[in-house]
Parts: sequence; C-alpha cells; structure tokens
Amino acid sequence: MKKSIGAKTILFPTPVLIVCTYDAQGIPNAMNVAWGGIASSEPPCVTVSVREPRKTYENILLKKAFTINIPSEKYIKEADYFGIISGKAEDKFKTTGLTPVKSDVVDAPYIKEFPFVIECVLKESHKLGIHTQFIGEIKDVKVDEEALNPKGFPDIEKMKPFMFDPGTSSYYGAGKFLGQAFSIGKKK
Repeated sequence: MKKSIGAKTILFPTPVLIVCTYDAQGIPNAMNVAWGGIASSEPPCVTVSVREPRKTYENILLKKAFTINIPSEKYIKEADYFGIISGKAEDKFKTTGLTPVKSDVVDAPYIKEFPFVIECVLKESHKLGIHTQFIGEIKDVKVDEEALNPKGFPDIEKMKPFMFDPGTSSYYGAGKFLGQAFSIGKKK
C-alpha cells in the first residue's frame, strides 16, 4: 500500500546542474540548480528554474544566455558550494579554483574542469510561483574527449555525474548499467 506524503518537490533522479552566466561587468558566476532537465527535442531545449533574488536570475535575463555544466563526482564539494554561497557575495570561481571558459557559441562561461557542458540561448521564461523557469535553446554540447564512448557520445560511467535526492538533501552516484533503453522492454 502506498502512503501519501503530500505535494512535494521530489522527483528521481534529480540532476545536479551547474548554471553559469556573466553579469553586466562580464564577471562569471555559477549556481547549483536541481530543478531542470530536457524540455524539447526539436528544437533541442533544456529548462532550469531559478528564484528571482539569485544573481543567476538577473544574469540570464541580462545576457539571454547560460550554460549548464555537469560535474563529475570528483567535484562534488565545488558543486555543492555553488549552491550554498551567493554570487552577489563572493567570486565563486576564485574561491573554488575552478576555471571559467568563455563560450565561443553563447554569451556565458562554462567550467573547464567539468566533463559535460550545454550551451544555451534564452528562448522563453515563465514565472511559476517562487521560481522562474528559463527555457534555453541548446546551441552546442561540449564533452571532454576522455568522457566519450567509442561512438562519440557521452559515457556516463566515464563522466561519473551525481544526483541530488530532494527528500533527504543528499547526493548519490549515477549507479550501474541495467540494460539498453528501447530494447530491454522488447523481451516482454
């Protein structure tokens, strides 16, 4: 029997997304965002939801661009830090020692040390309660060469991304391979 726990912001898995932007002075900022994911296949779009008081919120509206960076487990402390401290109070890149790289595609930085980057231009935004959902049209995806599989696609086991558990505010590794999508179900 299932037990109701009420309306809560819990979804599994919840990705750890580090959203990077520039401010009006061109200073890079990074924010840990858990509310996000793929929004459309055609055109290719992603979504992230950010609260209005955040520096990332104003930067996205100003520059009409952002990147989504997927950290590996190696950078769990830095990724968590990006969600603790405000970019209004501190230069997060200076504190973490991570390297902002100017995108050659959109007006936003990405993080050199993270294996996976999605570069986006702002397509739409929607106010949803205390968050604004930003929909970014994907202009490019960059992946560290050593994180690619033999077919040229990102390899989750090589990237070692991690997830956020919103119910317990904990991080978990990506887990093990279970089967090939759109194939394993054919055995039914």
